[in-house]
Amino acid sequence: MRKILVSTTLLLAAALFANAAQALDSSGTPVVVSPLASRTQTASGQPITLPQKNVQVLVSSFEIAPGATLPVHKHPFPRYAYVEAGTLQVTNVETGKSNTYKSGDFIIEMIGQWHQATNVGADPVKLLVIDQVEEGTKNTVLRQ
Repeated sequence: MRKILVSTTLLLAAALFANAAQALDSSGTPVVVSPLASRTQTASGQPITLPQKNVQVLVSSFEIAPGATLPVHKHPFPRYAYVEAGTLQVTNVETGKSNTYKSGDFIIEMIGQWHQATNVGADPVKLLVIDQVEEGTKNTVLRQ
């Protein structure tokens, strides 16, 4: 009975910490953790698959001027983007389907599908972009 009580108490404590999304730093001061996204599929519904060898993580920032449209392109590997500012419309040129993202949104870009993005707002779009590629390769292919 005692083992069951201890196990239940530990599980309850773990659940409380997970739900509170709060941790402590080494001095006991609270650190707030705010989950932003949890996904298993890309924006077009594909399962997320990672490079199979020598994974390299690339992190960059993008600033897209109001009215600017990126050229039609695709990504052979996963690309994730956090919209820090602005409004971005991403269109899958193969299907015609568009998604609009605004400040605070998290994007898991489609893999291997031709698409383009347009800043549809009045302010610059600012993105924090994370790519997972096979080491030494690029993650953007422009359509010729």
